[in-house]
Amino acid sequence: MSLNIKYRSAVRGSFGKFDLLLIVAVTGLLAIGTLLVYAGTREWFRSAGLDPEYYLKRHTINILIGALLAYGTTLIDYRLLRAYTPVIWGAAVIGLILVLIPGVGLEVNSAQAWIALPGGFQLQPAELAKIAIIVGIAMILADRDRADQDPTTSDVLMALAFAAVPILLIVAQPDLGTVLIISAAVVAMIGASGAQARWVVGLLLLGAVGVVTAIQTGAVSEYQVARLESFVDPSADPQATGYQLRQSRITIGSGGLFGKGLFDGPQTNGRFVPEQQTDFIFTVAGEEIGFLGCSVILLLYLLIFIRAFSICRRSNDLFGRLVCIGVIAWFAFQTFENIGMTMGLMPMTGVPLPFLSYGGSSMFANLIGVGLLLNVHARSR
Repeated sequence: MSLNIKYRSAVRGSFGKFDLLLIVAVTGLLAIGTLLVYAGTREWFRSAGLDPEYYLKRHTINILIGALLAYGTTLIDYRLLRAYTPVIWGAAVIGLILVLIPGVGLEVNSAQAWIALPGGFQLQPAELAKIAIIVGIAMILADRDRADQDPTTSDVLMALAFAAVPILLIVAQPDLGTVLIISAAVVAMIGASGAQARWVVGLLLLGAVGVVTAIQTGAVSEYQVARLESFVDPSADPQATGYQLRQSRITIGSGGLFGKGLFDGPQTNGRFVPEQQTDFIFTVAGEEIGFLGCSVILLLYLLIFIRAFSICRRSNDLFGRLVCIGVIAWFAFQTFENIGMTMGLMPMTGVPLPFLSYGGSSMFANLIGVGLLLNVHARSR
């Protein structure tokens, strides 16, 4: 009996230490995203004689699984995650290798990035590799004899080598968008660790050279090159990527201040924008809930970033701060890239919008990232 009372008290104490504002912001985005996914697929499936709630049901399942993973992430002290880092990294690398094996990996939009699972579900190992890289680099850069000691050259090189293996495997898929997101997190963590500024500048220059080289050598698929060309010149591919960008702008702009109304967007119901339940979910928001609705979404993202920075600042140790910085950079860059590409401000790279877009692996990774933030917050001063 006494053990049960102690267990319940520990659980209540753990929940009481969570950042409630962060949880409210994430929950708000999940609720809005669920409505937008349903709005973006309802008429499409109904007109085809299929279950109009197909995507709604699967999206809800993804959220529930992701919430359990997030809570599970908070149960182990984040400082103990260092011991599991090799296992997490090894599992991520094995998944990235498996996805490249013909007959195992599934190719979608010229990227072999998914593994088929029973029940029609798919797993994208690159999404889960983000967690492994962030925790691993934080472990390497925080492993110092003194708190005031900056990371050495060997520390930075070891961190880069740790990230290089999964990044190269993701390049081989190829998945340029995920590579850019991981690279942004890596650079931010190295900069925040106290490493010399030349490392950050050098990595940014190396990244720019790497993108150009990948395009010229054919490491980036023709589909992704066409997306980049459409960003520079929307008329370059009017029947494919150029069409998608043009329709995306039209759909967002048509919503005006208040939107057409949830489930009443003619562009959305007509499926004028491909992938509007995943990468282009923001077009559904723009048309159906308008500028005001999109402003609410952006304010919720802003609240997440503010609370994440607060958690980072209050962390008791460098490892926790670096984990927070990695998650913040990941969420911020991916959010900016996704919303920017739907409006033609960023090149189309095929990345989902955190907490809103349909997609199991992305949802799992995002909520595990939130779990890491809550973990650090619960064990900070």
